[in-house]
Amino acid sequence: MENIELKPSGQLMPTLGFGFWKVPNPMCKDIVVKAVKAGYRLLDCASDYGNEAEVGDGIKAVLDQGLITRKDLFVTSKLWCTHHRKEHVKVALKRTLADLGLDYLDLYIIHFPICVKYVPIEERYPPGFYYDGVGPKPIIDPVPYQETWQAMEELVDEGLVKNIGVSNMAAALLMDVLSYARIKPAVLQIELHPYCTRNQLVRFAQENDVAITAYSSFGDASYQSIGMVKEGKDFVSLLNHNTVLNICDQVERTPAQVLLRWAVQRGCAVIPKSASDQRIVSNAQLFDFNLSESQMDSLNDLNINLHFNDPDKYLGYPIFGN
Repeated sequence: MENIELKPSGQLMPTLGFGFWKVPNPMCKDIVVKAVKAGYRLLDCASDYGNEAEVGDGIKAVLDQGLITRKDLFVTSKLWCTHHRKEHVKVALKRTLADLGLDYLDLYIIHFPICVKYVPIEERYPPGFYYDGVGPKPIIDPVPYQETWQAMEELVDEGLVKNIGVSNMAAALLMDVLSYARIKPAVLQIELHPYCTRNQLVRFAQENDVAITAYSSFGDASYQSIGMVKEGKDFVSLLNHNTVLNICDQVERTPAQVLLRWAVQRGCAVIPKSASDQRIVSNAQLFDFNLSESQMDSLNDLNINLHFNDPDKYLGYPIFGN
């Protein structure tokens, strides 16, 4: 298994992780156990996923069974948009730690560069984007990102988290954070797949010692199942794309493995998920083959700058807009 050295801590982050977005709560415990047995050492969680307590049950199970020790497990979670004010950041982390049954996180990420009106945990958890739980528009709370980042740095000072990071961020905002950060972001987590290659952002981040974690490596797959996108005239599902399938034939691998390997060869970590025992295992089999330069180029050429997770589409908030 490969790792990425995080700066400034020097901690090693596994290149392969398991993501828990949209994993049903009753399945989380068993999936944690299956993932660890299959070789996954990074668990990617978030308060907004609403399943951290069940993931915590799984973590307890693998530790109690002696399958792994805490120091060999890398656990990530994310600060939600309702808790960006300085006085709310630690409160949110404490709830995440309690749900996961942990004393510290290996990585804590600001989920979106969007702050919405505060919803107390005891009132509704996870709160979602909308103050009233309905919408249709979020109530934006104009909190400077620097205020939130300084609160994140204090979590490192207190030993509650080992690394801090950002997500869903464009290059200009990352440049801004790097200009004032006392503790630099260790990780930038972004949507990354051949339809959305983010070449300039990935290059800039890596040149500045910010590691990249790629989510939604299969493109539209997760979003079609919840009705956010529909395959049609605008795109062909990446898992069915002829370019991907041709490469699969050449390297004798699955479409998922090819798409994950594409990101790994760009120096990125990946966090696929699956409820299938077979795919949990096969998605982890990424480190015994390589894609050729021409195969990488063919996948890169699919880029159409298509974000499936674009808050402008469902919030009217254009964080990636021109």
